[in-house]
Amino acid sequence: METTESHFGNWIGMGLFIVLGVVFLAFTPFYKKSQRKPAGAYAAFVVAWAFEMFGVPMSTYIISWIIGRRLPEGVFWGHTLINQIGYLGLNLSYVLILLGLALVVWGWSIIFKRYWSKDEGKGELVTRGIYRFIRHPQYTGFMLITLGMLCDWATLPMLIMWPIMAVLYYRLARKEEGDMLQEFGQQYVEYRRRTGMFLPRLVAARPVEKAASSL
Repeated sequence: METTESHFGNWIGMGLFIVLGVVFLAFTPFYKKSQRKPAGAYAAFVVAWAFEMFGVPMSTYIISWIIGRRLPEGVFWGHTLINQIGYLGLNLSYVLILLGLALVVWGWSIIFKRYWSKDEGKGELVTRGIYRFIRHPQYTGFMLITLGMLCDWATLPMLIMWPIMAVLYYRLARKEEGDMLQEFGQQYVEYRRRTGMFLPRLVAARPVEKAASSL
């Protein structure tokens, strides 16, 4: 019978999940240094998740040593809150991770063809497909993937790292939007008015007169 403890010490499994977890970084460009920090945070999150799920449950060891008693399963080791919600977190993680993967691949396939693969100044403002609704589907995808990991197997480092990663991706998105304003001007202002940054906008924002006023 499989137990939670049987997960640990599986270094091959840990390595495999790390490779699978970070391979999607290939679907984001790295032509600017500002993109390295969010990507690095995502990779570190995946490594921490795989290490504590398949390697050593370091969080529970440290906290148990500090408080002097063993943490119950589902609190920083094992499936998240399994004693309280059963496998609901695991099932929810499947949905979030699959949705995140779909957004990363879908967004990449469109933006690569229409913008990244073009010479400088020849790429078009992409407003089709998923970009009709949100401006940064890949970043939304990465956040959904990591949120799904939290729902399945939450540990202390991951709970600390997830909001930090969210801030880094938000700052990156804002910087990229500044670049798009310089490149596409009023066309991008109108596009941004109709769409959400990471989630679909239910109501379009009010029109603005100047690109700078929308920052």
